[in-house]
Amino acid sequence: MADEVTLLDFWPSPFGMRLRIALAEKGIKYEYKDEDLRNKSPLLLKMNPVHKKIPVLIHNGKPICESLIAVQYIDEVWSDRSPLLPSDPYQRAQARFWADFVDKKIYDAGRKVWTLKGEEQEAGKKEFLDALKLLEDQLGDKPYFGGDNIGYVDVSLVPFYSWFKAYETFGNINIEKECPKFIAWAKRCLQKESVSSSLPDQNKVYDFIVEMRKKFGLE
Repeated sequence: MADEVTLLDFWPSPFGMRLRIALAEKGIKYEYKDEDLRNKSPLLLKMNPVHKKIPVLIHNGKPICESLIAVQYIDEVWSDRSPLLPSDPYQRAQARFWADFVDKKIYDAGRKVWTLKGEEQEAGKKEFLDALKLLEDQLGDKPYFGGDNIGYVDVSLVPFYSWFKAYETFGNINIEKECPKFIAWAKRCLQKESVSSSLPDQNKVYDFIVEMRKKFGLE
C-alpha cells in the first residue's frame, strides 16, 4: 500500500518548515494543507485534540504532533535515505539536546525581539544573540551541525532564518555582523533544494509579522 502523507501547517511557521524540509530530504510526496489558525479545521482539531496546534503530520490516517517528534518519526519511518539523526547513541542524544535548545531559546528570544520594547527588548536581543553564538560554537568548523550533510539540528534550526529580516528590522540588529558563522551556515543550508523549497521568502515573513504587530497594537 502506498503511503498517504498529509501535512497540516501554516506557511510562516518555522515548526512546520521543519517537517517540510525533512519530507523533502527524504523525497516523500505529501498533501499540504495550510490552516487558518483563527478558524481551525475540523481535521486539525480531530488530529491534534490536545494542543490544537500545527504542524501535524498524518501518515496513513495516524497523526504525529509536535515538530521535533514528527521529524524523528520521518527519519525512522523512511530510514533508508538521507538520515537526519546520527546512528551513534551519544551523537543522537547530543542532536536531540541542541534541537531542544533551539525550541527553548531561539523561538522565545526571537519573539521578544519583535514584540517587546525598551529594556525588555534589549534583554531579549542579548538572549537571542547569545543563543546564536552558543550554536556557532557548537557548529565549530563543520559545514553543517549534522557534519558533511544537514541533520536533525540543521532541520530544527534553519527555518528561523526566514524570520531574520523581522528580527533585524524590529530589533535594530545586524545578525551577520554579530554572528557571521551562523549566517554563512544558513546560506549554505539554503543552497540545498530541500531547504530553499521549504522556506518562505524573508520579505513575505516580514510582511506577515508587520500585520501581526498591528494586531498586537505594536505599530
